[in-house]
Amino acid sequence: MTPSVLSDAHAPHSPASTPPVPGIATIRATDPAIADLIVKEAQRQENTLELIASENHTSPAVMAAMGTCLTNKYAEGYPNARYYGGCEFHDQVETLAIERAKQMFGCKFANVQPHSGAQANAAAFMACMEPGSTFASLVLKDGGHLSHGMKINFSGRYYNPVHYPLHYDVSHKDFERIDYDAVEKVVLEHKPKMLLCGYSAYPRTIDFARFRAIADKVGALLMSDVAHIAGLIVGGAHPSPFPHSHIVTTTTHKTLRGPRGGLILTNDEELAKKIDKAVFPGMQGGPLMHVIAAKAIAFGECLRPEWKTYAAQVVRNAKALADALIKLNYRITTGGTDNHLMLVDLRKRSEALTGADASRWLERSGIISNMNGIPSDPRPPKVTSGIRLGTPAITTRGLREADMATVASFIDRALSAGLKGETEFTHASAEIRNDVRSLCQKFPLPH
Repeated sequence: MTPSVLSDAHAPHSPASTPPVPGIATIRATDPAIADLIVKEAQRQENTLELIASENHTSPAVMAAMGTCLTNKYAEGYPNARYYGGCEFHDQVETLAIERAKQMFGCKFANVQPHSGAQANAAAFMACMEPGSTFASLVLKDGGHLSHGMKINFSGRYYNPVHYPLHYDVSHKDFERIDYDAVEKVVLEHKPKMLLCGYSAYPRTIDFARFRAIADKVGALLMSDVAHIAGLIVGGAHPSPFPHSHIVTTTTHKTLRGPRGGLILTNDEELAKKIDKAVFPGMQGGPLMHVIAAKAIAFGECLRPEWKTYAAQVVRNAKALADALIKLNYRITTGGTDNHLMLVDLRKRSEALTGADASRWLERSGIISNMNGIPSDPRPPKVTSGIRLGTPAITTRGLREADMATVASFIDRALSAGLKGETEFTHASAEIRNDVRSLCQKFPLPH
């Protein structure tokens, strides 16, 4: 069965809402404890609404590929240049993944071996900079990423990050959006080797052409980490980082709806050679060929005509959810969203409401989100004043704009009940969870 977003028909689901788990009998025969936990996790996913912006539900084919015999093989090196024998078919698998990645993004070179987005970023840094080199990025608290210069991360320990800000003036028309004039000022002052854009919690369209023009002023390389918006780019729902970016990195899950992994892209042949060396042997040993096969399958799905329908629907759903929450007296940073995610500033709803409380109450009500800092958040990262919500996963289930008001009402009911105390919340959350489960049964996961 294809993901329900590709069809207007929604198959009825069993009352127990227990999804089939391929291969579970084999696992149970060897390790019943793990089998039980897998089944419980499958039930959890089937019966909850996944609103974490960085998560999605893969197709059965993508999931199946990760459990194949390809996991048995070492294949260090690249197609037709391996350090182990027996890689004939692995070469063909990886070549298919590479060619499909290039076709997806309209670029000339692709490395499909990074195990994660962070490792893709690390390899790109290694390919383009020496230890101690300066690069410019958006700080994590404003929507950047751990691997974009946090001091506790390799990117902040071994390189010299300088950060550009958002617009912090609440009266400014671009409040909480990227301040491109400030980006240029930081770049001209510090003359970084690399200018980095692409974010983990930024709800607006990125002007890649403007970033490239700024990078060119000091001869910097432009690197775009599009891990969150890659699927939207492929589907035409967000502008492409090419031809403006020298290097593009991304995860292969999130909006691409593939397996957990990373990908590096470029149009520059010399950079491609450096990237390949940085990934292997620079950062990694043997590639995960079962995961690369799953990447190839996901890329093939992204190249189908219906992917544009999916990407557009993700954005429409996000806009509808943001609008519905605004009507319920929640503030959405920047006033809305252009992509798949939104940051909800909870303080307008109640000064006592924190991201930590909200995410916990929502999970108990069957809605999965994550606490997230908002720009200039006065609260610490383990508390936060906001939550981050995204629509990729619920769009995969087949929910549309009209369903977003229902989702928003679930969110508001849970948070309102939580603010009234544990007794009130315990009763309300049980009712909300039943309502969530009923909605999930109307929109089953792809099986």
